[in-house]
Amino acid sequence: MKIGVRAHDYGKRKIEEMAALLHDEGYGAAQIVLTKAFMEIDRYEDVTLKLLERVRRAFEKNGVEIPVLGCYMDLGNPDPQVRQYAVKMLKQCLVWGKELGAGVVGTETAYPRLKDTERREWKPYMLDSIKQVMETAQRADMRLALEPVWWHPLTDLATTLEVIRMVRDKEHLRLIFDSSNLLEFPEDTNQDELWTEWLEAVGEYVDVMHIKDFSLDRRKQYQPEPLGKGVMRYDAIRRWLDKQKREISLIREEMNLLFVKEDMAFMRNL
Repeated sequence: MKIGVRAHDYGKRKIEEMAALLHDEGYGAAQIVLTKAFMEIDRYEDVTLKLLERVRRAFEKNGVEIPVLGCYMDLGNPDPQVRQYAVKMLKQCLVWGKELGAGVVGTETAYPRLKDTERREWKPYMLDSIKQVMETAQRADMRLALEPVWWHPLTDLATTLEVIRMVRDKEHLRLIFDSSNLLEFPEDTNQDELWTEWLEAVGEYVDVMHIKDFSLDRRKQYQPEPLGKGVMRYDAIRRWLDKQKREISLIREEMNLLFVKEDMAFMRNL
């Protein structure tokens, strides 16, 4: 297993500085978003092959792998212009991911928090976008990793299996498993059963896990927490990881500098 972090949780830094910092902090992997992690790149239009080569060399020099190039796009948006841009940029990031030597290019399927009716309405647009993007993934021989989120069009296990059956390409379609983004009812959910069901069904598609924890305040508002201090229960996930004979990257999201050592110990225990 590779222990990693979302690079921009450390702020926006120069390319070589970021790679060295992550190495010094003890990470062997990082999820990077080009426009959020590096001072040299404010917009996707700033990306050049020369900059990509700098990123690749800096991370290789410091022994930090890039399991995920994040390119989170609004794939299900009913607005055709928004959706066209999302497809275009995700296709471009697949090409850039190949240049970087990234494991996957990762995305969710929407930006906003959708109601149930909206999730159903956005689903056909999401499916069409995935079909388009997969053409580039296959042509570039680069993996696209979708991240299910309960308030997005890729909302649940049934929809995820539907997408897998539609694409029928295990080599180029992968998953990022973020259990906290699938936990709609923390107080009433048997997490052991839920994560076991998910991982038995689609675990072979999971290359990356996002690891985080949270609590809900009196108004039911999301509050990030140190790992092991919130509502998340990782027992079933730990059992599944223990059985894997391949490398899975564990990426800490919403990292708090005050709890880096404790969080890294938690992930190593997974």
